[in-house]
Order: sequence, then structure tokens, then C-alpha cells
Amino acid sequence: MKYICAAMKITKELLGKAAGREIYKYTIINKSGASVELGSIGAGVLAINVPDRDGKLADVVLGYPDAESYFGDGPCAGKCPGRYANRIALGKFSLDGVEYTLPVNNGPNHLHGGPDGFQNQIWESRIEGDGVEFMYFSADGEMGYPGNLKVIARYEWSEDNELRLTFTARADKATVLNLTNHSYFNLNGEGSGTVLNHLLKLNASEYLPTSDSLIPLGDSVPVAGTPMDFINPKPIGQDIKAEFPALKFGKGYDNCWVIDGHMKGQLSEAAELYSPLSGRVLTMHTTQPGIQVYTGNWLDGCPKGKNGHIYRDYDFVALEAQHYPDSPNHPDYPSTVLRPGEEFEQAIIWAFSTR
Repeated sequence: MKYICAAMKITKELLGKAAGREIYKYTIINKSGASVELGSIGAGVLAINVPDRDGKLADVVLGYPDAESYFGDGPCAGKCPGRYANRIALGKFSLDGVEYTLPVNNGPNHLHGGPDGFQNQIWESRIEGDGVEFMYFSADGEMGYPGNLKVIARYEWSEDNELRLTFTARADKATVLNLTNHSYFNLNGEGSGTVLNHLLKLNASEYLPTSDSLIPLGDSVPVAGTPMDFINPKPIGQDIKAEFPALKFGKGYDNCWVIDGHMKGQLSEAAELYSPLSGRVLTMHTTQPGIQVYTGNWLDGCPKGKNGHIYRDYDFVALEAQHYPDSPNHPDYPSTVLRPGEEFEQAIIWAFSTR
């Protein structure tokens, strides 16, 4: 059965079932015909259909043709990982004098909230006004994290082809929380091949060097004079094979940059991605202090994509606005602690245009 909200042409339909629960897909279409598709598995972005410079629509995000492929997929395609997006060293952190142990699922470290993180859960969902809201309740002790936590992810799609994601959350016990969306982009359209010819600009003059298991070593350092410099737009592939530790550790870019001029609670520009071939431009704003750039270095072998496409390494780039990796173990980083009575709120905006 399909449900329709007339205000912004939002439709709701059954995408599939898992463990006896229904998984829904929502489609929001604006007056120009550009659209987004969202799913209740991981509160994910399933598709974004936007025009190129000639007005031709194409889907510009990685995704799969069926609901089942989204469960436990390596890429975490389009979904919202949690409780803690990115890595926590050795799966351990201390909070208020108590040490917590989390499942290790990425070499020696904990990644994206563990194997049963938010990205692999079916969220409650509803059409609310001109947007779609997803809600997940994470029980005290789930994946080792303290406190009962309620998270809401709200998506809104504008007439100007802007997708806004707002996270809000509350907990009944001190916990740590880092939320993002893990969409992968190819502005030539999914299934079109490499993203290495896209031009990327980052509003970040420093990044966080890491160990060989991608855990930050400590202070951020300048990007100037290194392959990590995207202050001015350059092809993603220009320096990706350089003899540089960060690029060797991750087989490409998989690092967190520190957004210049970040002010808590304020939106600032984080990144711009541009395809000279299609003319599509993605401009990203966020209230978060960092942006993890992952160039799809391990996409080979992921589930078969939409329209029968086989995705390969470097076919997409993920731009993940978030707090820094392993922040619970770095007291000098922006805090990811959420306490009772406080409200977590962060926003990400993806604006699509052409040139």
C-alpha cells in the first residue's frame, strides 16, 4: 500500500520485511521532479535524483536494489551509524570513572557502533509535515554503551534541491554519541565508474594524522604541502597514490579533516564536490566540527548495486560530517558526551546545483 502526503509529494511504501518487521521507503519529490528516497533501515538515504547541467536527472548515491542488501553491508551505504560513528580505539573508553568495553569489528578497533549499530537497525518512521522522521531507541548496554537513548533523524527536501538532515537525541544516563550519514556520492550518476576525476574542495586547513589502524594520534596538523590539502579544488585522484602515510594506511583517503571556523551549533561550509563531466555540484554545510572523507577504497565485493551495477573501489566518495574519531579517548577534542537533561542536536545540509 502506498501513502501520499500532498504538501511536498511524499510517498510511503513497503520496501521489504526482516525479522517480522516492515521496512519502509519514502520518496520526496519537489516541483522540478528532483527527488530523494529514504529507508527505515538505518534511517538511510537510498537515492538522490538531481539534474545535470543539461537538466537530465540521475541518481548520484551508492545503493542496492533490495532491502536485504542494506543489512550488514561493508560500505554502510547511505545509513546513519551509531552510537558512535567512526572508530573508538581498542573498543574501550572511560566516562565518569567507569570503563566501557565495546565489540571490536574493524581490526583492533570498534567502528560505527559495532556490528549491531544503528545502521543495521530498523527505525520507526513517519511523515511529519514536509519531512520524514526516523526514530530509534537504543537500550542501556546495547553494544556496550551506557544509558537509554532516543534518537530522531529528520530529513527535509527543498524546492532548491537541498537535503537537510537534523539529528536530535536525549539520554537518561551519561553516554557518548557521534552521529553522521554515510552516503556515498558520484555526481556522474551511480554506476558510471570512478569518482577520482571529481574536484573536491574542503574548508579545512588541518587534518588528524592517524595510526595504521586509523586512530588519531593526537593534535591536528596543517595540510599545506601534503596530499591532504584540498583548500583549493583538485581532482580526488591527483595525489591518492602518493607516498604518504595516511594514504598508505587506508589505500586512499579515509581521514578526518578539522573544519575551519567551526562554532558549536552554527552551520558552516565543510566541502564542495564538483563533476566537470556532468556539471553537478554538491555543497555541504554542517554544525559538526569535522568531516571524514572516504574514497570508497574497499568497495570491491560489496553487494550488487542498483540497476545490476557492480561497484568498484573509488567509484564513490563518502563525505561524513561528524565529531572526531576516538573522541572519548581524547579529552582535548570537542566533546561527544551527552548527559541527562541535555539535548544533542546536529545538522547536515547537502545542496545540489550545476555549473
